[in-house]
Amino acid sequence: MAKTSDRVSGEGLGKKLRRQFIAGIIASIPLGATILILIWIFNTVDNILQPIITAIWGHTIWGVGFGVTVVLIYLVGFIASNVLGKRLIRYGESLVSRVPIFQQLYSTIKHIVDSFSAPDKTAFLQVVLVEFPRKGMRAIGFVTNESTDKSGQKLLNILIPNSPNPMSGFLQIVKEEEVVRTKLSVDQALQMIVSAGRMTPDGVRDAPALK
Repeated sequence: MAKTSDRVSGEGLGKKLRRQFIAGIIASIPLGATILILIWIFNTVDNILQPIITAIWGHTIWGVGFGVTVVLIYLVGFIASNVLGKRLIRYGESLVSRVPIFQQLYSTIKHIVDSFSAPDKTAFLQVVLVEFPRKGMRAIGFVTNESTDKSGQKLLNILIPNSPNPMSGFLQIVKEEEVVRTKLSVDQALQMIVSAGRMTPDGVRDAPALK
């Protein structure tokens, strides 16, 4: 009896550790991406400034790229937080919008960042199940937007992430009746994706069949 109890408690501890480890991975992805982007910016600024510094002082100065980047980021934040700065940003955006290639690139990145950072918005509206990649197979998807076509039919933009790396995936536009809405939270769905299905919440097992 004691061995059974020990085995059950051990299994519970193992599930808890796996759940916490997966949660750590999910939390680390955006942090890691941010660090990589900042390192790239630091190195880029440093590579630009070091030849100038060497020409003036005769040797390189370590950390200049980091220091200058931090100051620039602070200045941008300071400018963007006041009325004059907001006007300058809007003016800059109007200039960028006149350049064909940069206009699409800038507006796309800005919309993505706004959708993830705005406190009154959520990047994913709901977790759903959709038939993918072929009929009869289920895949977890995130509803990212809803729209209506000319006939008045409701369409859903659904991101189907890859497993175990949810940073890439497929975008599908499907009719509302072709998906099954679940009660899963985004965190639960991501845990299942990152664990390659090892963790399967009840919301998936209990979901009704696809039409």
